[in-house]
Parts: sequence; C-alpha cells; structure tokens
Amino acid sequence: MFFDTHAHLNAEQYNEDLQEVIDRALSEGISNIVVVGFDRPTIEKAMELTEKYDFIYASVGWHPVDAIDMTEDDLQWIEELSGHPKVVALGEMGLDYYWDKSPKGIQQEVFRKQIRLAKKVKLPIVIHNRDATADIVEILKEEGAGEVGGIMHCFSGSPEIAKECVDMNFYISLGGPVTFKNAKKPKEVADVIPLEKLLIETDCPYLTPHPFRGKRNEPSYVKLVAEQIAEIKGLSVEEVAQATTENAKKLFGIN
Repeated sequence: MFFDTHAHLNAEQYNEDLQEVIDRALSEGISNIVVVGFDRPTIEKAMELTEKYDFIYASVGWHPVDAIDMTEDDLQWIEELSGHPKVVALGEMGLDYYWDKSPKGIQQEVFRKQIRLAKKVKLPIVIHNRDATADIVEILKEEGAGEVGGIMHCFSGSPEIAKECVDMNFYISLGGPVTFKNAKKPKEVADVIPLEKLLIETDCPYLTPHPFRGKRNEPSYVKLVAEQIAEIKGLSVEEVAQATTENAKKLFGIN
C-alpha cells in the first residue's frame, strides 16, 4: 500500500473527473492521501474531501507566494482547523523566492508565525522551498521547528542539505522529479537518506513522473516514485511502499 503524502486533489484540474482519479488511486494500491490546502479556497476544499473520504487527510497552511494576503483572521482559522481529527499537519508553508508576489520579509514573517502555531498545536509542518534553502534552514533552526518536525516537501536540494534537515527531525519527501532522467540531486538524495526518513508524494496535478511527464499528475502515479526509489536503493517496491507508509502514519499520527 502506498501513501501519497502531498496531493492537490482540491485543484480545479480535477473538477471534471475527481471520482475517477480517486478510483484509479485505490485500484493502484494507494491507501492514504494527504490533500494540502494553502489558502482559503483550497483549505475549504481539502476539508470537504476529508469529510467525504475516510482515507483522505488534510494539511492546512498558507503558501509563501500568497503570504502578503494572509491576515490574522486566516491564522486564527488555521488554528481552529488544527483541532479537526483529520488535519494531520500544518502547511504547506515556507519560502518561495522564484515568484515575487510577496516580499521576502513578509514571507519570512508568515513562515515564522505558522511554525510557532504548529508548536502551539503540536502538529508537524510541511515545507515548501523554492530558491530559498539557506533562509529556510536558518528559520527552522531559529524557531526550533525540530520540536514538531515535518516534511521537506518535494525535496530538490543536495544530499548534504537533506542530511541537515533529517538531523532537525524532518522527513525527506520525493516526488516525480526523482524519476526524471536528468534529475541528479533527487536520485543522490534517494540513495543516501535512510529509508526510515523518506516519504513519497505526487504534488499532483504538478511534477508528473516519467513516463507521463507533461501530463496531469494524480495519486496513482506515486507508485512510480516508489519504484524509482526501490531501484536506486536495491530494494523491492513492497519494502519501499511499506516503509514510507509506516513513516507517514507515524509522522501524521494515523493508526
């Protein structure tokens, strides 16, 4: 059984055929999915999905690209939702220096506020990082984020940074890029990070794994990520599936 730890089934790309996508996931042995909400509309949709499907859980937070839009009311709302039995993490949160909608200072402030909230409500955090690795690591250390730990979502950094994150009580989550022929770093990370600190994800509808690259991603494809990790580590797919599922359930507190 496979656990897709980061999916956006709340995206408009699934408006026409969401049930078919979910049925395909179940038929491919996907046992659990965490749907990630990162602003008001996507959080609301994620919560709706958790009510409808017993194997779907939610992570709720505020995306760094939209940090400039987050209000104190939004943060209060996230805190209220954190008490819901099917909310298993806060995020995705972090820093994104690729898009320039939200100034860096505001992104950092919103990131820190969400880490502090996670420590208050005792939930792990899901980290979004784009072109901001040094600042992310620094803020995680300064805020004592290791107290709750979490996930370096769709990790694209070096093995050295991955090890540093593992030392801070974070799991390294790999997605579609580990299957790309030219993606050297994710393959190196898959090789050196112990299986007990790895998770798998799709980040669907984005980052579709080979051989479906360029098409819409979906949770059933998380199996391809597990297959690639198994090949790199010289393990069976079943071993990778079992370990990453156990890792996810342990982190999210799912029995």
